[in-house]
Amino acid sequence: MKKYIFIFLLLPLMIFSQKISKEKSEGKKFQKELNEEYLNPKETPLRGDNFTNFKAHPFFPINSKYRVTAKVVKTENAEPFELPTSSGKTKSYKEYGKATFELDGNSYTLTLYQSLALIKQKKYKDYLFLPFRDATNEKETYGGGKYMDLTIPKGNTIVLDFNKSYQPYCAYNAYDYNCPIVPEENKLPVEIRAGVMYEDIYHH
Repeated sequence: MKKYIFIFLLLPLMIFSQKISKEKSEGKKFQKELNEEYLNPKETPLRGDNFTNFKAHPFFPINSKYRVTAKVVKTENAEPFELPTSSGKTKSYKEYGKATFELDGNSYTLTLYQSLALIKQKKYKDYLFLPFRDATNEKETYGGGKYMDLTIPKGNTIVLDFNKSYQPYCAYNAYDYNCPIVPEENKLPVEIRAGVMYEDIYHH
């Protein structure tokens, strides 16, 4: 009988361990693919010595704390708008909805967007864009903020895995790229110590 009780108690721990392992595996896969992209001369935003000297991105340790499930409230009848970019130009977007989540016992809300250019392409018709800023910017991450790529959820919740957040291309090459500027409503007052870190060596 004791044997069965032990197995019964152990089972939830095993399931939890498998879940953590899967999340870490997904995070490692993201890191590997991002490094490969930047090392590939056909895909990288890096130019000149920045490309020659690039070995790998620095990353925060993968932390399940920063993988949160957010409640999504879709924005009805959202009007297209022009989002300013780093080059002074604009790009067309529309608001998809608001994603509300908890972190360390506090509630935060971020706005999800859709690119009007991308949703015309079959490949990106379900693509969501999440630009955000947090208290690590200008210290351990790029001052302009970070991005996250998401897919339209089937229900009213969405997983925000900040371990898969990254710096925009213009953080590495301001000459060839113009990146959407993070709206004021997506500035978080806390540190999100997850995803790609940033070494400010690309604009010197």
